[in-house]
Amino acid sequence: MNVSISGHHISITDAMNTAVHEKLTKVERHFDQIQSIQVILSLDNSGASDGGKKSHKAEAILRVSGQEMFVQAFDDDMYKAINEMADKLDRQVRKYKTRQERKKVRRPGRDGRYEETMVADAAPII
Repeated sequence: MNVSISGHHISITDAMNTAVHEKLTKVERHFDQIQSIQVILSLDNSGASDGGKKSHKAEAILRVSGQEMFVQAFDDDMYKAINEMADKLDRQVRKYKTRQERKKVRRPGRDGRYEETMVADAAPII
C-alpha cells in the first residue's frame, strides 16, 4: 500500500505522520487490495480573524482496482479529524468488500448452470 501525506497551509509533523499511518493500518487490515492512499491535511483560517475557531480538515482518496473512495472530516483538533477520517474510510472499505463478496456468491456463472443440466440429462441407460 502506497501512502502519501501532504499538508495544505500546515506543515506535517512526525506525530501527524505517525497518527495517519497508525489509523490507516486498520483500513489495510480489512482490505488488502488497496493500491494507494493519498491523505491531505489542511487548515482553514477563514473564521480565525474574527474570533472564530480554526477548522482542521483531513481528506483521503483511496484507490482500489476500478474505483476511488473519497472521505473528508472536519474538526477543531487535527488528530480528531484524522480519527474521524480513518473511521469513515474504514466503513467505506468494509461496505465495498461486502459488495464484492456478494457479487461472487450471487453469480454462479454460465458453466455452473450448464453442468447442472448435463447431470440431469445423463440418466443411466438400462
